[in-house]
Amino acid sequence: MNSAFLRLAVLGTALVSMIFGIWRGEAKEVLLKAINLCLECIGIG
Repeated sequence: MNSAFLRLAVLGTALVSMIFGIWRGEAKEVLLKAINLCLECIGIG
């Protein structure tokens, strides 16, 4: 029972954090950084 509660608490915290990050527009920033990193690795950027 304690393990199930802990799993739900961690899942709930993760979901709230993801929603808050998306609300602040951080998903766009992460995507832009990923694109720039990929372009640098293949030598285009």
